[in-house]
Parts: sequence; C-alpha cells; structure tokens
Amino acid sequence: MIIKTEAELYQLVRNIILTAGADERNANDLAEHLVSSNLSGVDTHGIWHLPRYVESAKSGEIVPTAWPEVLRETSTSALVTGNWTFGQVAAKYAMQVAIAKAKEHGIAVVSLVQSDHIGRLGFYVEMAASEGMISMVWAGGYSEEEPATVPYGGRKPVLHTNPLAMGFPAGEEPRMMFDFATAAVSGVKVINAQRRGERLPAGCIVDKDGVSSTDPNDFFAGGGHVPFGGHKGYALMMATEFLGRIFAGADAFADANHGGPIMRHQGVTMVVFKADLFQPFATYASRADEMARRVRAIPPAPGFSEVLMPGDPEVRTRAIRRRDGIPIADDVWESITEVATSLGITDI
Repeated sequence: MIIKTEAELYQLVRNIILTAGADERNANDLAEHLVSSNLSGVDTHGIWHLPRYVESAKSGEIVPTAWPEVLRETSTSALVTGNWTFGQVAAKYAMQVAIAKAKEHGIAVVSLVQSDHIGRLGFYVEMAASEGMISMVWAGGYSEEEPATVPYGGRKPVLHTNPLAMGFPAGEEPRMMFDFATAAVSGVKVINAQRRGERLPAGCIVDKDGVSSTDPNDFFAGGGHVPFGGHKGYALMMATEFLGRIFAGADAFADANHGGPIMRHQGVTMVVFKADLFQPFATYASRADEMARRVRAIPPAPGFSEVLMPGDPEVRTRAIRRRDGIPIADDVWESITEVATSLGITDI
C-alpha cells in the first residue's frame, strides 16, 4: 500500500495528464476530480482510470485540448457537447451551466453528449449542493455496443451499470447525497476481483447461462452484471437509460473515432433546482438538519455501531484521508508508475 497526500497526488496526476497532451484547464479539472474521488473513498472512480485516459488521449479517442460548449439552449435548458474531451471536464462544465440557469430561473435541465467517462457522479451533485441546489444526475448509453447487465428475469446482457446520483444541501449538518451504479457492483470492482484472484459477493453477477456466480471470470466469459434490488433496481436502471441516452438524443452524436464502444453513445442528464424554490432557505435547511439528526439518533441494529445518512461515509473518509494521506493499492500504484515512466516522468 502506497500513501500520498492530496497535494502530492494532485500534482502527479496533473503532470501525467499534461505530459499526455492535455492543456492546463483540462489537466486541472481532471486532476481535481480524480483526486477528489480517492479522497472521498471512491477509489473505483479515481486514479484507477488514469492509464486508460492517457492511452485514449494518445490515440485520439479523447481530445485532450478540446473544451465543452453549449449546442443549443433556452432559459432553463441546455444541450452541451463535450467535444470528446475528458468526461470529468465536460460534466463539470455542464453542471456549471445548469447551476447558473437554476440560480436565475429556479430550475434547469442540462444534457451532455460527446463526452468520455465522467467519473464519480457524486462530484457534480456536491457542486450543486454547495450552491444551495438540489440536483439529480442520470447517465446511460453504455450498452449500445457492449451490453454488460442482464435485465431482471433475463439471462443475456442488454443494459449496463447506468449510474445515478442525487444531492441535497443542508444547514449545519453535512449535505445529503448518494451516487451509485444501478448494477449490484461497479465494473471496476469486477475487474479488481479478477485481477486480485478474489470472489465477488453473492448476487452481483451471473454466468453465460444467467446463473448467479461469485467468480469474476464468469462475467468475462459471457456473463453479466445484475441490477441491484431485483425488479426495483432494474426499473431505476431503465429510467437512467431513458433519461441519459434517449432523452439527451446521444445516439445522434455518436462518433466512431471517439469514446470507444462504451462511451460513444453516452448521454448524461442533470436536473438542478433551488432548494428554496417554495420556502425560505433557512426553513428548508432547518428541516433538512432536523431530519438528518433524527435519523442519526436511531439506535443501531445488531452488527452496526451507528446509523449514518447517505453521504456521511464520504465526508468522514475525506477528513481521515486529509489527515493521514490517501492509500493506494499496490496494483493501482504499479499501473500509475508504469504510465508515468512511459511518459518520461520519474519524479513520482
């Protein structure tokens, strides 16, 4: 296990991305996002992805100096193209557009197309919550060429991990947010389990015949993810596909030269609105705080030490890792050092 401070990791990631051909603003945004994910304890969406981003930037799949822009808009909506830059850069820009419109008009809907992997969705709803906004992010379109998730009751993949996130500001208490794939586990967790020779929890994947399995090798031999929560998670997975790819019209913007088979059809929709749309913010905030305190005051069930609100683990992990450093698994650090060395970077 390697330990790095937030500042050390940010400088390393930024240096790698700049050396791979990105300009300053892209490198700054991408480094900020990746390090924030690791800092929050969401290691599956942090620097783990950096080698693939570098390779995609070198091949032209990602355009490392491109910048997103608004294709068309109204006072309360916008369609944003990422112009095939890094997805984190494009999604941050789209959320900034949504927040600005919602500040002026109360609510906004913004969709994003032509973008690579956008990383941890929680990053964007936290952006909105810090501005006193409630927000939702829905991302779909990953299954058009390489489906990876079976539908509820099915044995062959037709969907993907289709993540969603929601964020809610508060007053004195930490904001409430959640961010998760609508598959039982993320794709990175399956890859990591295979690489490390580990089993997966029951109920996460099926084999090629649709039979539940804990062996990650079965996933790569024609199996697939399953939706979390049975038919309920499946319904959310479908809603995410509709709000992401279909509503955004992402298929019309697919480009054979960019995004790869998974990101090429990606569509992301963000809905942002003022938390004080119907009441003073102070009233909203006091009620949000009261709800959080009431939940946290519930006695824990056997096997639990306390009851948490969604978003509490990220807040706590950030505090711990800012104090003690960010732990990086040996295999992940090896991949980072390899890509750095390939770029001629030796100061790691």
